[in-house]
Amino acid sequence: MTPLTLTPLQDIPLIRHGDNLADILVKSLNETNIRLQDGDILVIAQKIVSKAEGRMVNLATVKPSQRALELAEQIQKDARVIELILQESNEVVRTRTGTIIVEHKLGFICANAGIDHSNVAGEGNPDEEWVLLLPEDPDASARELRHRLGAESGKKLGVLIIDSHGRAWRLGTVGVTVGLAGVPGLVDLRGKEDLFGYQLRITEVGIADELAAAASAVMGQADEATPVVHIRGLRYPLRNGSLGELLRPESQDLFCD
Repeated sequence: MTPLTLTPLQDIPLIRHGDNLADILVKSLNETNIRLQDGDILVIAQKIVSKAEGRMVNLATVKPSQRALELAEQIQKDARVIELILQESNEVVRTRTGTIIVEHKLGFICANAGIDHSNVAGEGNPDEEWVLLLPEDPDASARELRHRLGAESGKKLGVLIIDSHGRAWRLGTVGVTVGLAGVPGLVDLRGKEDLFGYQLRITEVGIADELAAAASAVMGQADEATPVVHIRGLRYPLRNGSLGELLRPESQDLFCD
């Protein structure tokens, strides 16, 4: 069996709005001495995708709605951030002091609509507060990067865009996929036999999230400055995938109201 290897890319600069991520990744691959092969996967932190796409917001420009003001008072959070969370969400699922869980416009459940304060710095007055929204269409962002990297290398690649999410009933954040291209979201093992000849009936592997979690462990969460990880050796064949295949339909959710 081919080993699965994960290698952090070196010398990724601080990303700014308008930067050409594909060119930056090609340069970093060269500096890391990686020559792309068919089947390779690049896992990219959503933060640098969002920055390149101009998804930073200066809180000084945000005017909270009445609903945002009411929620902010209830849960003791900045009303400007609450306003952005509401704009980025389909609905509020749960709240408690200091916490707001929503269904993001992209379809998944997460805290704060994925809006991030950490490792975010804007231009201009250093006293201004900036936050970062998720990419508007992470699948499209992944497809564009895959196309450009594939055209540059001549290889069939996969791209994952990942973020860190908490999980119901468990502590700690883990890396999860929010956008993908050329990589299966799910691998369907139903009908396969296990070691003892038992035919699997319900097993579907969330391979994109498994890769995201592995890559996130390599990236780190603080000042490591390694927002891209190269993966080689995935045992499953690449195919076109999308975020949608990872999202459980509400009709199948045993915990929804």
